[in-house]
Amino acid sequence: MPPNEPFGEQIAKQLIRECITDGLVSWTNHALQRCSERGLTTVDCVNALKSGAVDPAEWENGTWRYRVRAGPITVVIAFRDARALTVITAWT
Repeated sequence: MPPNEPFGEQIAKQLIRECITDGLVSWTNHALQRCSERGLTTVDCVNALKSGAVDPAEWENGTWRYRVRAGPITVVIAFRDARALTVITAWT
């Protein structure tokens, strides 16, 4: 977990973009299963992460989780460090 969490919307958005561009984006099996069930691709989710609005962080299961909303798509992520994030789940 990165220091100084939870992050505000602007910092979280910046870190998300940096992870996508120059870092690491990993996917839980749960996220991949839910995307498949809901007709979402990983590209759909990455595009939502790039353009979406970030809700305030919520503490759940030992990590700060960030809900990113872009149109009908919602993606939930957790930062592993400042250069890596994990997609927890997604839905439409």
